[in-house]
Amino acid sequence: MEQKSIALDGPAGAGKSTLARRAAEHFGLIYVDTGALYRCIGLFAMRRGVSGKDASGLSGLLPEITPEMKYDEQGVQRMILNGEDVTDDIRVPEASKYASEVSAMPEVRAFLLSMQREMAVKYDVIMDGRDIGTVVLPDAGLKIFITAEPDKRAYRRYLELKDKDPGTTFEEVRAAMILRDKNDCERAAAPLKVAADAVVLDTSNLDLEQSFEALCALIKGRLCL
Repeated sequence: MEQKSIALDGPAGAGKSTLARRAAEHFGLIYVDTGALYRCIGLFAMRRGVSGKDASGLSGLLPEITPEMKYDEQGVQRMILNGEDVTDDIRVPEASKYASEVSAMPEVRAFLLSMQREMAVKYDVIMDGRDIGTVVLPDAGLKIFITAEPDKRAYRRYLELKDKDPGTTFEEVRAAMILRDKNDCERAAAPLKVAADAVVLDTSNLDLEQSFEALCALIKGRLCL
């Protein structure tokens, strides 16, 4: 039987991961956070002192990297890097910066592509990222592009990060997000863009529950889950 697949794309801080995770639990799907895979690559490069813009250096590191997705008893995705749980480590601002840089490298994207597609072959998935509907799963049963105004996205990310790092400031998060948006949209390899057949969901004026209800309505309407 053909597996059901939902591609969820959008810029940083749009709420993709939170909404995708909830939708996966609600509909009994496997949640795949592809951004976390790039964060693992970025974290490894950062720890090894290799610039996220050093294509040659990154290519040399890839054979040493084994990223894995596992799920705990609550069904929460955990990221494992060479046997180490780095779920929290990959979310710090510096790791986010590295993730943006390494994700622009064609070699890195090719390295992770088959892993992402294999998940959709094996399971009913909701997969979020920045090129899911355009590159990773071009034949997904439903493609949704989730977005919001930049300041709204930055504030949401700030609230998420400040509990982990009280020293985080809104200005710092906003600047990092603007840079991430620029890098994601302008990179040569699989830039962030709306797939031609995607539904755009703008959550700027929606709270979390309203955004979740809107997402669920789209999923039910298209996939009859």
